[in-house]
Amino acid sequence: MFGDMMGMMGKLKETQQKVEDTKKRMDTVLLDEKSSDDLLQVVITANRELKQITISDDLLQDKEQLEDYLLLTLNKAIEKATKVNETELAAVAKEGMPNIPGMDSLFK
Repeated sequence: MFGDMMGMMGKLKETQQKVEDTKKRMDTVLLDEKSSDDLLQVVITANRELKQITISDDLLQDKEQLEDYLLLTLNKAIEKATKVNETELAAVAKEGMPNIPGMDSLFK
């Protein structure tokens, strides 16, 4: 029993390191989101850090329209980044979990 516990603790420590490595890797995963008419483009990491915003000159003429575009496009980019981040971290966490009946349903 003690050997099993030590093995499980080692596996958990290994999984924790994989999760940390995955979090760092998510800093390098770049996601691109554009407005429907390509007047605004944002680049964001999977850790939801903005890297670039490109605004068409046409949008600079209308402050209210620019604000609307920013809200819509940034929210779509953040949503996309969140999905990628959660999917990657869940996959690593599930991989490191011991095989306990019923636990599979928690990671679907």
